[in-house]
Amino acid sequence: MTRPLTAPQRRLVEAADPGTGRLRGTPAQLAALVKHGLAFRHPRPPHDHFLTPAGHRAREAGAEPEPAQVEAPAATGVFAARVGGERSAPESGPARLREVRGAWQGMLELRRMTNADGSTDRPCGWERSHLVQAAALALEAAGHRPAGADAGDGGYRVRETPQPEAVAVHEPDGGALRACAATLEGAGWQVGEYTEPRTRARYLLASPRRV
Repeated sequence: MTRPLTAPQRRLVEAADPGTGRLRGTPAQLAALVKHGLAFRHPRPPHDHFLTPAGHRAREAGAEPEPAQVEAPAATGVFAARVGGERSAPESGPARLREVRGAWQGMLELRRMTNADGSTDRPCGWERSHLVQAAALALEAAGHRPAGADAGDGGYRVRETPQPEAVAVHEPDGGALRACAATLEGAGWQVGEYTEPRTRARYLLASPRRV
């Protein structure tokens, strides 16, 4: 059975950033919240801590949390954003959106720490070496809907391309496709819209901006 939270731990959960779930506290306090299943440590520097969905529920309810398992980071070492079309995907909703936005805040911190000039308005080295995940994270964090497993479903799909440092973004709805382009441009990507010769479907090619 999960031990009750101490008063300092409760205050830590209640003081978390309401949008991203970012936590501030001593290493011991944060480690205790991780053990409770209420927080996870971002795997990339500066290794900030964020509330898990169970932590958000505890914060909103002001009650003792239910026992929860913390999701393990993806094999890439960063939060696994939806690329679209997955056979098995996490349930969408407010809790998932909070998780993704927390991961996006962690990515901005990674940009600040690893870009030579400390810039957060353009992708960093990790993003350029994980193009599909990086573009998908920017899209999902902005609230765009990823496609389901059914090929006929709407929603975005981010895919690799033969071109170096470029991903393709497919979205059958023209307005949604243009909205994806605006989001990626705002996240520091160079984006162009093209037509697939065989199907005449419109799609995006996006590359991380360097300057």
